[in-house]
Amino acid sequence: MTAPVDRPPGCDTLPPSHRRGSSVPATPPSKPAARRRAATRPESGPGLGDGPLYLGLQRSLARSLAERRWPPGSALPSETRLAAEHRVSIGTVRKAIDALVAGGMLVRRQGRGTFVASHTPDRLLFHFFHVVARDAPAASPRELPSTRLLSFRHARAGAGVAEALAIAPAARVLRVENLLHLQGRAVLFDEITVAAARFPRLDRARLERREGTIYGLYESDYGIDVVRSTERLSAVACPARIARLLGLAPGDPVLRIRRVAYGWGDRPVEHRVSWVDTRTHEYLSDLWKRGPDPRG
Repeated sequence: MTAPVDRPPGCDTLPPSHRRGSSVPATPPSKPAARRRAATRPESGPGLGDGPLYLGLQRSLARSLAERRWPPGSALPSETRLAAEHRVSIGTVRKAIDALVAGGMLVRRQGRGTFVASHTPDRLLFHFFHVVARDAPAASPRELPSTRLLSFRHARAGAGVAEALAIAPAARVLRVENLLHLQGRAVLFDEITVAAARFPRLDRARLERREGTIYGLYESDYGIDVVRSTERLSAVACPARIARLLGLAPGDPVLRIRRVAYGWGDRPVEHRVSWVDTRTHEYLSDLWKRGPDPRG
């Protein structure tokens, strides 16, 4: 008969997980303790790269927008769902979405959620069209110009346009000339140039029968979203031909705006030169205004 093994006093009161050789798992920590540890654990955010998580998430969401995972005008998944999908906090999701809203890529609609921006007239006015009546208050609704197409032609890109559009010198381009009217009079002359290879079958008839803006046409017919632009402004003497169209004398001062519009991945979409009669109109840039509050 085996002799009993001496045990220290109180040994039998130890939980099974503390006894030598026991196969019983340790008692799991209480839920409040687990939650405290989870709260202090850093977010994983797999695939979001280095740096602040919200910037990584912002880049990831922008890639999804560029790939049209959510088409223009569609609703973005809820913040809760995006947080779970990317394994980040709702605060991180909100910060990334705020940045995309500020950049005009997303639009918040009160009580309805966040939507992918599409090129409506309102979006054109608040993000890409900055000419207003001189006496108009900054906060007043902006006037949508009426557009008359003057010419549409095929051409070859000059060196400056080729560089701006990141195409080969002398590559085929499409050139469009428009005259824009505000308050019933011609105020702007636009010369628009795009790479012909990116806009197959684009012709004058298609431009004239489009519904909405030319950026809306790029979006709906070609899947090309204009997401930002750069502009350079100069005061210059008006060329004779453009002066006649604007009701000016040759050599009168005008504002010249040279714009390059970009799509996702900073790929150039359009080169545009605008000539603006500033006798009754001026250029207004309200950098912090995000446009009207779309409530329905």
